[in-house]
Amino acid sequence: MKEENIKTTARILLGAGLIFAGVSHLTFARKEFQAQVPDFVPLKKDDTVVSSGVAEIAMGSALVFTPKKYRTEVGQVAAAFFTAVFPGNISQLVNHKDAFGLNTDKKRFLRLFFQPVLVWWALESTRTKL
Repeated sequence: MKEENIKTTARILLGAGLIFAGVSHLTFARKEFQAQVPDFVPLKKDDTVVSSGVAEIAMGSALVFTPKKYRTEVGQVAAAFFTAVFPGNISQLVNHKDAFGLNTDKKRFLRLFFQPVLVWWALESTRTKL
């Protein structure tokens, strides 16, 4: 498989994952996502979950549908988003909050290592050759 095909597949899978996650923020996993909102966020937890869900749907759609000319920038925005929500994962760990099957500190700790993978995935799947 050509590198471009691999990148396209990776980008579309990431975009679809974000769309799914965004929809789940707004529907069936709303309470689970509230467990990840740090206490220092000045909004109500549900408002934060809804807002981030809308952002994820928009970002996922952009990853899937943005023309090649703008993909690098979209990937950078997605990477920044994954970085910005990382404190929620830390909050879930330090506050011992169960959500998404992360019901032990060990599981919550191991989850932290997936966030850099998402950042890398967003950047690599949208990087264009110079």
